[in-house]
Amino acid sequence: MRSLLRRRLLLPIIGFLAVVGPAFITANVDNDAPGIATYSAAGAHYGYEVLWLLWPTLLVLIVVQEMSARMGVATGKGLADLIREEFGPKVTVWLMLALVVVNVTNTAGEFAGLAEGAAIFGIPKYLSVPAAAFLVWLLVLRGSYQSVERIFLVACLVYLAYPISGFLARPDWAEIGRQSVRVTFLPDVKFLATSVAIVGTTIAPWMQFYLQATVVEKGTRPAQYWAARWDVILGAIFAIVVVFFIVIACAATIHLPLGKDITAAGAALALEPLAGKYASILFAIGLINAALFASSILPLSTAYTVCEGIGWEKGLDQKLRDAPQFYVLYALMIVIGAGIVLLPGAQLIRIMLFSQVLNGLLLPAILIAMVRLVTRREIMGALTASRWYAAVCWGLTVLLIGLDAYLVAVTVG
Repeated sequence: MRSLLRRRLLLPIIGFLAVVGPAFITANVDNDAPGIATYSAAGAHYGYEVLWLLWPTLLVLIVVQEMSARMGVATGKGLADLIREEFGPKVTVWLMLALVVVNVTNTAGEFAGLAEGAAIFGIPKYLSVPAAAFLVWLLVLRGSYQSVERIFLVACLVYLAYPISGFLARPDWAEIGRQSVRVTFLPDVKFLATSVAIVGTTIAPWMQFYLQATVVEKGTRPAQYWAARWDVILGAIFAIVVVFFIVIACAATIHLPLGKDITAAGAALALEPLAGKYASILFAIGLINAALFASSILPLSTAYTVCEGIGWEKGLDQKLRDAPQFYVLYALMIVIGAGIVLLPGAQLIRIMLFSQVLNGLLLPAILIAMVRLVTRREIMGALTASRWYAAVCWGLTVLLIGLDAYLVAVTVG
């Protein structure tokens, strides 16, 4: 009797652990260098008054990621595969080209963030960026899917540096509690732009392709869908908790006038005289980890997506000789992204901002395709989105498109 009870308790845990990974990794890697800069600036400029925005941000992240995981489980195909089958090769080719351009810029943005973080420790970009590029290339070339996933999950845990930094900043917890549930709108355009940026930077086009591809490569079956959904929910919660502590660490210590911008590296340096040396170091370590993490995932996402769209062999469990296009494309993305940052006179902050603008321009097409696919019974079968869930997906898609359009307009303007 006791062994039967123990088995009933252990089986769901074992089943969840067998599936966990893709969504948890994808949600957290979006806390990348440009994202950390956005959250740092929000806390430094507006303090705790932006904390309530993290609730709708969490909802958006869960719904969009759940669509990707659901499609991967139901169809056993990546998002690029489904787009090619449902919308035709011409749409797929143009989408792939756009995604490659956007992701090259995003990869450059991550290496730019890494260069900024390494500079805090006195390491020049001409040393830190090539070393990081070689490391992430070697990781994928030598690793299997399981080994790479374990490394990425460990990288997620490094984000715990931000909660520690938040506590070291000695914030006003009573005020944090009040502002977390109080909806606040300040009557200025910059506050609106900051609010849009907090929600808008949560979802990037590459995330949906990567998540669905890794759900498929992991072999998650419809019977394990419940575990994939919990992977999405827990990954999103962990990611937003990290954002919460980034905001409060900066809100408690850094108070900037609205006309003055701050980068993630600048926030790390500003913490030292106000929250102590260790808070500053941990913040910088979190930035370097985030940039290194994302500069691994973004090229990997691109390689998965393009190979899916064209029909080439792909996957970390494939050997180089069996999937040469997959590995060559991954290497090219790293070389080009790192090379942009190493160009003489490259302006790192502009590279990061430009990458976010391109994300915003591409995202609407991806979201519309996803909602159309997830509501098609002939594709999704028993996991077809219900009417109410489809309505939520369409509503959030329209909202995200509007927010991204505004964010692009403000950034370009």
